[in-house]
Amino acid sequence: MKAEKIRRKKDTAVLHLMLLPGVLLVFIYHYIPIGGLVMAFQNYLPARGILGSKWVGLRNFRFLFGMMEFPRALRNTVMIAGCKIILGVVIPVVFALLLNEVRKKWLQRGIQTLIYLPHFISWILLAGILRDLLAPQTGLFNTALTVLGGKSVYFLGDNHYFPWVVIVSEVWKEFGYGTIVYLAALTAIDPTLYEVAYVDGANRRRQLIHITLPGIAPMIVLMTTLSMGNILNGGFDQIFNLYAPVVYETGDILDTLLYRLGLVSMQFSVSTAAGMMKSVVALILITASYRIAYKTTGYRVL
Repeated sequence: MKAEKIRRKKDTAVLHLMLLPGVLLVFIYHYIPIGGLVMAFQNYLPARGILGSKWVGLRNFRFLFGMMEFPRALRNTVMIAGCKIILGVVIPVVFALLLNEVRKKWLQRGIQTLIYLPHFISWILLAGILRDLLAPQTGLFNTALTVLGGKSVYFLGDNHYFPWVVIVSEVWKEFGYGTIVYLAALTAIDPTLYEVAYVDGANRRRQLIHITLPGIAPMIVLMTTLSMGNILNGGFDQIFNLYAPVVYETGDILDTLLYRLGLVSMQFSVSTAAGMMKSVVALILITASYRIAYKTTGYRVL
């Protein structure tokens, strides 16, 4: 018995050693930088450092909330991120249900692969492709519009079209990943439930409503819950590679505003205050969404 305990401790120690590099990386790059949040309450000067910079209390937050650009960036962020979250749940669920009806497995796997591939394309490369496709004169979309008798549209330079280009391109890029997640959830549903429902006279629509959707409801709740924390993340890498000053009115989000404040204007304290505000809001939303998930479906993290 004692030898068995010693062997288990050795096995556990090996597993802990395997986790150690990852734990150290998380600690170094995620926990140590938390100390830098003190800059949000300072007039931070790089020459003086954190310990030598003057303490100013909440002045950076008052300055941030008083900026003319802040309400616009906040509105654009919530609008773009909210649409991404909603469509990022609805479209993968619908597509997974449709793909689940495909009976030929080779065709189903082929479609899965095709829709999943864009997930691995970086936004730097994809932004270049979108610029070529949406070019006002030579782009594929505008060429098709003019052939059909319409007028050429500058999609990436029009405040009306730009946010929808961002939303649609993000959903197109990522919905394949969500589809695979929901297809995996569909495979966990007991097939005998469908057989019993069929014997009782339930058609495909009733099976969908009473078996399929309740069966994947916990996964839908989980994915939605995990997405709620991104309500203030409009997608910096995507928008930064697509936007221009002409579309700041509807395309400028908090992350791009922080970039210009922190790295372009060197206002480190103000950008830190904005980042801290985003983190606090994300924490509140994630906590609330987990509470809602527990109340509605009984989902728990542990």
